[in-house]
Amino acid sequence: MVKGTKLRSSERREHILAEALRLFAARGVFEVSTREIAQAVGISQPSLYAHFKSRDEIAIELSHRAFGLFRERMEGVGGLQGSPIGRLRQMGREYVRFGLEQSSAYRVAFMIERANLTPDDHKAVHDAGMRAFSMLHNLFKEVRNADDAYTEALAQSAWASMHGLVSLLLARPEFQWVEREMLIELHLDRVCKDAFG
Repeated sequence: MVKGTKLRSSERREHILAEALRLFAARGVFEVSTREIAQAVGISQPSLYAHFKSRDEIAIELSHRAFGLFRERMEGVGGLQGSPIGRLRQMGREYVRFGLEQSSAYRVAFMIERANLTPDDHKAVHDAGMRAFSMLHNLFKEVRNADDAYTEALAQSAWASMHGLVSLLLARPEFQWVEREMLIELHLDRVCKDAFG
């Protein structure tokens, strides 16, 4: 897109979000100013404020979108038939696939601190994340026929394990990783064994 091109308001908003996502993923939300986002889009800072009140409002919108996209992907595999281990493997594969294919969205949703959020904004982002987590949690509740603290802990442990793998692959690409698919499959084996073994 050519900077400074006349766009409809909705198109301009999408351009702002796309540039902010790129900058946030590269440097972190708190290292990027609205002035930098406006420059990347090719507009003035006051023009950016006609679309978003602050950098944090942009980050919140991007987090909602990322969690929404993630939930769609998880729902696509969460309803599949098969054994609990097979379904957990599919969810794990989709988690990793999303994180690696949509790395900028993943970083904004899962890896960037949001210390400046108001309590209402923090709750909104938290709720979006919990809607995504619910797919995995529901699988554990179904398998154990229970909704207790241990079931929750199992689901959280599986979630944290997948997050750890994706985060390391994104944050430390220079590490001498073994062949990626082999690593992912081995990791999924361990997650499934720990969860249902």
